[in-house]
Amino acid sequence: MILRSAVAAISQLSQGFPVVAIMGPRQSGKTTLAQACFPEYEYFSLEDLDVRQEVLEDPRGFLERRQGGFIVDEAQHAPDLFSYLQGYADRSARMGQVVLTGSQNFLMMERITQSLAGRVGSLELLPFSFQELAAAKQLTS
Repeated sequence: MILRSAVAAISQLSQGFPVVAIMGPRQSGKTTLAQACFPEYEYFSLEDLDVRQEVLEDPRGFLERRQGGFIVDEAQHAPDLFSYLQGYADRSARMGQVVLTGSQNFLMMERITQSLAGRVGSLELLPFSFQELAAAKQLTS
């Protein structure tokens, strides 16, 4: 894996907010980065239709069944989850307990700012930078 410069920022956000959101375009490495930064967290992809259905049908129950930190990948597929995350984050004093990834689109940003204001630290992840590629010796001439 190519070391991302965003690792330090994610670490800081996870110490100051109960929810961390990693947003950006498709194929920018959001999932890989989230799993690398939080390898012990339970992982749920809302691209998986069974998982998505569970979250859509019972978001409160989904959250109540979580015992430790967890990642919800492609969170924009369950926009109502953000409202339930507000209460979940308020009931727990643990920082960085929830990691959301998703496309940075208007709907996701609107839900985050409305439901999770003050509870979420967000980061926009872009594709690899020149510096990241150079450090990994991945540039070709």
